[in-house]
Amino acid sequence: MEIMKEAGLVIKKDIGRYIRGPEISWQPADLFPLFSEKSWIEDNREIRLEASRLPNELLIVVIANMITEEALPTYSSWLSSLPGPDRPGEESNVWGDWNRSWSAEENRHGDVLNRWLFLSGRVNLKEVESTIHHLIQDGGDTGTLNDPYRTFIYTSFQETATRISHLRSGQLAKKYGASFLQNICTRIAGDEQRHAMAYRFFVSSLMALDPSEMILAFADMMKKKITMPAMFMREANREKGSAFRQFEPIATRLGIYTAEDYIVILENLILDWKIENLTGLTSAATEAQEYLYKLPARLRRTMDRYQVKLASMPLNTSFGWINPVEPFSSNFQSLPN
Repeated sequence: MEIMKEAGLVIKKDIGRYIRGPEISWQPADLFPLFSEKSWIEDNREIRLEASRLPNELLIVVIANMITEEALPTYSSWLSSLPGPDRPGEESNVWGDWNRSWSAEENRHGDVLNRWLFLSGRVNLKEVESTIHHLIQDGGDTGTLNDPYRTFIYTSFQETATRISHLRSGQLAKKYGASFLQNICTRIAGDEQRHAMAYRFFVSSLMALDPSEMILAFADMMKKKITMPAMFMREANREKGSAFRQFEPIATRLGIYTAEDYIVILENLILDWKIENLTGLTSAATEAQEYLYKLPARLRRTMDRYQVKLASMPLNTSFGWINPVEPFSSNFQSLPN
């Protein structure tokens, strides 16, 4: 708690760089045609038309991204339970202010994707809403042990991964002429990039105050492997995590988020936090430092085997989320270059 309070004084000076107030933030209504305008029928026809061009594989990724974002109550309550943020009835502090501001910005992401999917006509929203309900009810397991050090390492990694997923989804949507969706994904990716930078800043501030414990926390999180927040995603009447396991190879095969991305994020965090240059560490932290420095190369040696396994793995694109209309072939060879 002493370290968190001390770091909070440092962070308070610069937190404004990472927060956008409601007066200047984009809102979902900014990105869609207005039903009050005479052109609303034609405008919404364009959304349905662009949605009809998307293959089921990409639509599955967009839906999974939306479901992940809609489980915000789980993530927000998880962050508010950490040592550091203020509790109801307590005086507001920088950690509590950040959690509320972050939650407010993240809340738009599920809303805007949900709205596009609703207008698309391609989605069985009752099934999707059931999955969201299950995911919030089932929770998740980040492996952070209610520890702010591990939590901010996790969020630094995960927000970067989420940014990649949204950005690439938008880039692929653009190749199919889905400009509405591409604009939405780009806006969300921009928020995720700013949030990732904030969490990296938090870790840097804590690393300066408590380097040995922070590097031990970093090594512990990487030994566990960074899991995604929707790891327990499932459809109705299926086992916990089944939909995520089914979705993950689809996203990888599309190039939305891959094992290489995981390694590159790790490398960038090691560089950003200057792990190699840390001195005055305990013996245990020095061992953790060496482990982290060697980890990317070790992961790359195993990545080739994983990619071969993935390439031979049959993809199951049968989700209850998708309406039984297939305007495009599910053959990956039909993807544009």
